[in-house]
Amino acid sequence: MKKCYFLIIICGMFASCKQQADKLPIYGRRTPVEKLVNGSKVADTVYQTIPSFKFLNQDSVLISNHSFDGKIYVADFFFTSCPSICPIMHRNLMVVYKRFKNNNQVMFLSHSIDYKYDYPHILKKYADKLGLTGTKWQFVHGSKDSIYSLAKNNYLVSVGEDGRAAGGYVHQGYLVLVDKEKRVRGAYDGTKSEDVDKLMNDMDILLKDEAR
Repeated sequence: MKKCYFLIIICGMFASCKQQADKLPIYGRRTPVEKLVNGSKVADTVYQTIPSFKFLNQDSVLISNHSFDGKIYVADFFFTSCPSICPIMHRNLMVVYKRFKNNNQVMFLSHSIDYKYDYPHILKKYADKLGLTGTKWQFVHGSKDSIYSLAKNNYLVSVGEDGRAAGGYVHQGYLVLVDKEKRVRGAYDGTKSEDVDKLMNDMDILLKDEAR
């Protein structure tokens, strides 16, 4: 419980942090290191990144972290039978998708936390219902351990099973922004239109920054 509470506090801070106009913060663990530059030791920082993964997508195609190389992307955690926040999250995320639909530097990645039911053919029906085709927005199925560990330890989002909750699962409705180096650069409440607007603004900032 203590770890989950910590995650909620950290994620809640993401969208409210004040940022420089042309630079987004980098979230997660960081390790100070020294490197040699022209024969001299220089202090540097190694940031936490999204680790290697492999999941089946809605087309039953195995995708990996390399599928997002050279892209920024927005990640979230949901389940197709969710009766509460997921429909709102994905309705709002569709606004973001349409805004960046023709930008080949942007992708979307939705992880199902319902490992018992949301197999690729179910995810395919869900994507079809949203009117989505192609590979820009990936919906993925994986084992409980792989999805839940990735959510909590790397995307810093709390997810879990709860028989008392509507639909049997609980999760935070954050849309997580990841840069081309696989670093978390922000998280935004996908149920709030003002947070979604901020996400789109921060995506513009990130794209400009990484184009330099």
